[in-house]
Amino acid sequence: MTGNPRTVTQLLDRRTLLRVGSTSLLGWCWPDRLPAKAKANSRAKARSVIFLFQWGGPAQHESFDAKPNAPEEVRNIFKPIPTRVPGVVLTELLPRTASVMDRLCIVRVLNHTMKNHNSAGYYSLTGHAPPTDDIRLRDSPELFPAYGSVVDKFAPAEPGIPSFVAFPHVLRDGSITPGQHASFLGKVHNPLFVGQDPLSPNFGLPELTLPADISFERLHQRQEMMKLIDGQTRLLEYSALARGMDQAQERALTFLTSPKVRKAFDLSAEPASIRDRYGRTSYGQACLLARRLVEAGVRFVNVYFSEFIGGNRQGWDTHGFGGQPMNPFLKDWLMPLTDQTLPTLIEDLDQRGLLSTTLVLWMGEFGRTPRINKLAGRDHWPQCYPAVLAGGGVKAGFVYGASDKIGAYPVSDPATPDDLAATIFELLGIDPHTEIRDALNRPFPIAKGNPLRDIIA
Repeated sequence: MTGNPRTVTQLLDRRTLLRVGSTSLLGWCWPDRLPAKAKANSRAKARSVIFLFQWGGPAQHESFDAKPNAPEEVRNIFKPIPTRVPGVVLTELLPRTASVMDRLCIVRVLNHTMKNHNSAGYYSLTGHAPPTDDIRLRDSPELFPAYGSVVDKFAPAEPGIPSFVAFPHVLRDGSITPGQHASFLGKVHNPLFVGQDPLSPNFGLPELTLPADISFERLHQRQEMMKLIDGQTRLLEYSALARGMDQAQERALTFLTSPKVRKAFDLSAEPASIRDRYGRTSYGQACLLARRLVEAGVRFVNVYFSEFIGGNRQGWDTHGFGGQPMNPFLKDWLMPLTDQTLPTLIEDLDQRGLLSTTLVLWMGEFGRTPRINKLAGRDHWPQCYPAVLAGGGVKAGFVYGASDKIGAYPVSDPATPDDLAATIFELLGIDPHTEIRDALNRPFPIAKGNPLRDIIA
């Protein structure tokens, strides 16, 4: 599908790589980079963002807005436990998370009106409301770009480092969920998408591996040689596309030859004890990979918790599928996995001196109904749900906003995904009012909301 996230394998075939020896296309050729980069300001508090997207919609009652005094049909069977912040309680299934609450910022009052996964997911991934709340919402170039693509345009990483990386799934609810790529900004701003399982013992990037008969040294030698030839024959006057390679392919080749990028993706270089701390799960190792990437200079990382929704070990869509109640899924899988990965990532970033410059964002596309349904599950509920942030310039040990006594609606400081988008860009030093133009050349701000200044340290 046009515009979908593409792996480097899709961008580069063997013929393209072999053509490098006669076209000298390893340099970056982005005429729009300098004007765009100038729109980032020096007040940035965050250098990078790790977006832990919880596909399916976590229940606020079982996570970060427990309601232990609510009626029986609302509260869950898990007990509340205290945290390191007086007066803030979490569910008993999050003991490690409770121990790092003094480094977290919980926004309890996100709300919107999109009740379908694809429309709500798109809203959450871009900060722009879809034209309609429709389960059939399809990816199209008229829809807005992902956060990371906007960051890539206006505050890119240093040359040779991808600004935006996403893994290990392409989200979908039937059709592919919009908002995972650059859309009308152009494919040059698409994420470097990695669709392999980071838990696999063979995990790596074969798409960053040259054909057997071409070494990296030989590639660089050819590049230097062709600079001389190009200088004499004025080949550099031709566009990259005319020479058989577009800007996206140029970027992929740059990543291909970057030792720093290859090193970041080498999870085998991590001590076994660190990999164990994150958990020997696909999601745990993906969170570890995210830390390695921001350490290497990547600006925006999307870690998708699940590819599908519904059923056992397939995301947070806990309606009560197949007549099975939600609590076993929460107790045996979803909450323990969250309680292992989120605190570990926060602690690891902190110990490495990266937390102050890395914004961690944990959230789904909506919450769940206050009342438990007849299948002992909870249905979709976008009217009030939480987001958890840490580092990157947000207040620590802080709770923003409050929901009513059953966790159904905000009673103070309601916020929308538009406001959260503006906050993300503000923390990265990008003016939320910065203008982009859609496929019809209509101007829009990158975020229509207002930054949540009360959560900014």
